[in-house]
Amino acid sequence: MFSFLKRDPARKLKKRHSMLLEQAMHAQRNGDIKLYSKLTAEAEELFEQIKKLAASNS
Repeated sequence: MFSFLKRDPARKLKKRHSMLLEQAMHAQRNGDIKLYSKLTAEAEELFEQIKKLAASNS
């Protein structure tokens, strides 16, 4: 009945994932490959968590 009041835990992770990918893109464009690699790896970990949440909700 009040499903619109429930918080979606994946939503916050998706927002963070998107932000990390954007930061990684900027790091790559600026030539900071180490930072790019770090941010991309972090984004991949978040994506795995998002997939696990989606699988558990289905």
